[in-house]
Amino acid sequence: MAKMDKKWVILCSTAVAAVYSAGFFSTEAQATKVDLQQQAPISIQAKANQSGVSSSNNKQAKVAQSSVTSSNTNQTKRLYKDGTFTGMGENRRGSIQVAVTLKNDKITDVEISDFAMHYSENDVVGLPNEVLQKQSAQVTNVSGATYSTQAFEDAVQEALSQAQNS
Repeated sequence: MAKMDKKWVILCSTAVAAVYSAGFFSTEAQATKVDLQQQAPISIQAKANQSGVSSSNNKQAKVAQSSVTSSNTNQTKRLYKDGTFTGMGENRRGSIQVAVTLKNDKITDVEISDFAMHYSENDVVGLPNEVLQKQSAQVTNVSGATYSTQAFEDAVQEALSQAQNS
């Protein structure tokens, strides 16, 4: 009878190890796929500074820039469309969906619309305010919630990419 118990322990242990390995390899492949799809972060402030007429060597450009009035400011090319755009960030720990609202090349609102990570949403609840303050998808990593922070950044970046003017 003891011999039969050992066989069951070995069989069950092998089955658990096989299931664990299959799950690890499938999520690791998915995490690698997500890492490869990530784009370089876009900083709104840096891009916004480049969007206007700015030629320090050209006096005519300086005169033209200083004479722009509020009535024809709308004619300058904006980096982003106005509106609310959604983005999704995911990794092997789950996914986060955000809604980012833009107006006049400025982030005016960020909301976490769906949170499906293995960790608590309370860990990243302050990140939308940080995006508003920094006007960038790059946020400070939350200790103990690295995967959630990265998924949040990816989601905001995807929303900003969708909002970009071509």
